Amino acid sequence: MAPPPSDPINQEAVVRRKNNGPPFKFLFPLIYAPVLPLIRLSLRHKPVLRDRLFTAVLAGAVVHGVYLVTDLYDIESK
Repeated sequence: MAPPPSDPINQEAVVRRKNNGPPFKFLFPLIYAPVLPLIRLSLRHKPVLRDRLFTAVLAGAVVHGVYLVTDLYDIESK
């Protein structure tokens, strides 16, 4: 006789099987970290655009970091 589908052991096994792909949310810093110096170097002669783009990418990086930290805290609290 098979265990009921509400069995917590079976639910954890199903969740673990679905998570086969790489964690892309942890790989984004590999993209935007090299972009920051490239923005500063390539837009040297357009300071207004350079500063706005640099600030936007940096703000995106901070928001991404906050998202990751709050996601980890949410997982630990459950």
